Amino acid sequence: MFRTLECRPDSYQGWYEQGNSLQKKGYYQEALVSYTKAIEYHPHDYWAWYRKAGVLEELGRYREAIESYAQAATIKPDNYWAWYEQGCICLDELAQYENAIACFTNALARKRKDYWVTYRLGEAYRKHKEYDQAIFYFEQAIKLRPNDYWACYRKAEAFEQWEKWDEALANYDLALAIKPQDYWAHYQKGVILEKLGNFSAAINCYQQAEINRPNSDTLSYRQACCYACQNQVNLGIIYLEKAIDLYPRKYLDLAISDPVWETLKNQTGFMLLVQNKSQKYNYIINN
Repeated sequence: MFRTLECRPDSYQGWYEQGNSLQKKGYYQEALVSYTKAIEYHPHDYWAWYRKAGVLEELGRYREAIESYAQAATIKPDNYWAWYEQGCICLDELAQYENAIACFTNALARKRKDYWVTYRLGEAYRKHKEYDQAIFYFEQAIKLRPNDYWACYRKAEAFEQWEKWDEALANYDLALAIKPQDYWAHYQKGVILEKLGNFSAAINCYQQAEINRPNSDTLSYRQACCYACQNQVNLGIIYLEKAIDLYPRKYLDLAISDPVWETLKNQTGFMLLVQNKSQKYNYIINN
C-alpha cells in the first residue's frame, strides 16, 4: 500500500483529497481505496463517485467504472460529464452501442451545442448500423465545426457502409478538401471506385494514398487487382510481387485463392512469380 495511506484520514475531505493526490501521481489502486473510503463517509457525493469511476477506467475495470459514473449521474442528473464518460466507455471499450446512444443523448440534453458528444452520438449510431441517424448527428457536428475533418470522414464512412456510393464519394471529397493528403479518405475512395468497376480512378486514389504510405502492402495489392481487372497483366504482376515481398504469406495465399487471378494462373509470368516467391519465402502451395 502506498505510504501516504498510513496517515489514515478520518474524514470525507481527507480521504477525497488523498484520492485526488494519488490519482494525479498515477497510483490508481491506492486512489481507488481513498475514494471508496470517502464514499463511506459521504455516500451521496457526486465528485467521489465521479473520481472513483475515473480511476476504475484507468485500471481497465470498465463495467465498474460505468456503475460509478451511473451513481454520479443519479446524484447529479444534470451534470454532463458523468453521462458523457459513461457513453465513451460503452462506445470505445465495451461496444455497447445502445447504451452509448442513451448516455450521449442524456449528455447532449445537458449541453446542446457540444461538438464532442454530437460527434460521438454519430459514431454510436454508425457502429449500431443506424446510418440515417449517424449522418444526422455528423451533419450537426459539422455545423458546430465546419472544417472538422473527422466528422466529414465519418459521415462519408456511414454513407459507404450504407452502400450509398455517390454520397460517400462526395463526402470523402469534402474530407480531402480539409486534409488533402489524408491516407484513409483516398484509400476508402479507392475501395468504392474499385467496387464500382472504375479501376483507373481507383488506382489514382490508391496512388494518392501511397504518398503517405509508400510501402503499404494493402495499397500494392489493391492496385495489382485493379490492373488485373483492366487486363494490364504486367502491371498487375509487378504490384502483386511488391505486395508479396511486403507480406509474403498473406499475398501468396491470395495469389492462389483470390478469383481476380483465376484467368492468369496458367500464364508463364504469373506462374513463375508464385513459384519463385514460394521458394524464397518457404511457402507451400496447396493446390
